[in-house]
Amino acid sequence: MSKPHKSGFVNLIGHPNVGKSTLANALVGERLSIITPKAQTTRHRIFGILNGENDQCEYQVVFSDTPGVLDPAYELQERMLDAVRDALKDADVFLYVVELGEGPLKNEGLFKHLQTTKTPVLLLLNKIDLKDQAVLEAEVGKWQALLPKAEVIPISALNRFNLDYLMARVLELIPEGPAYFEKDQLTDRSERFVASEIIREQILMRYQKEVPYSVEVAIDTFEEGEDIHKIRAILYVARDSQKGIIIGHKGAAIKAVGIGARKAMEAFFQRQVHLELFVKVQADWRDNARTLKQFGY
Repeated sequence: MSKPHKSGFVNLIGHPNVGKSTLANALVGERLSIITPKAQTTRHRIFGILNGENDQCEYQVVFSDTPGVLDPAYELQERMLDAVRDALKDADVFLYVVELGEGPLKNEGLFKHLQTTKTPVLLLLNKIDLKDQAVLEAEVGKWQALLPKAEVIPISALNRFNLDYLMARVLELIPEGPAYFEKDQLTDRSERFVASEIIREQILMRYQKEVPYSVEVAIDTFEEGEDIHKIRAILYVARDSQKGIIIGHKGAAIKAVGIGARKAMEAFFQRQVHLELFVKVQADWRDNARTLKQFGY
């Protein structure tokens, strides 16, 4: 007798920089979402698809990483918040990720949804390795009072602590159903998107202050070959002054971005990559609805 098949959307919600992307990557087993110490790293909703089986069932779990919840300061951040709102609509399970010591979501409407939803909520206290037991117990009590219907689970996404238990709970909660995606598919995003995110990760790692948040990466050409990918990308900045910062003295800064991105792409695509980077100014693109639409927001 064949095993039943379970499938579901498991959507991650939380403030910026609480470890949602680290957790999503750890659960899927692939580095699909970019990770940096900076807040507001994730701009899009990204699906990571995990297929497998255990003694009870075959399964396909679609983990949905989302941008961090914040008070929007410009149109791009409003679009990022829209991606979170979309994630509220199709979830079979919510993973609400919090750091020890933080309060409820800054957006009251989103937090009210988590308090009142009939969808199961697993509240994940992340980075518990950084605090002692007394602090952890107090935090568990606080969140149980704020979200009485949620199950509070202490985890460390970085050190994979308690992720086996978390995965077991997810598989218990998702319903029986067919696969939503092909069984060999890792993400809903294209290789072009993955390439652009790898470049943006390098920018977040190598530049300071507002500069990395003012850059959008667009893949101009993506030529796939059996042995080599040839990729040409354009880095759009919001002001002329930022263009010089991105390029750096004698092109040293953008060269470092290219080297780092190429190495990361070769590890992901498992083939050689020839990468060219160019910088253009698209004035105030973060507040331009038409430009944001062209960039996929």
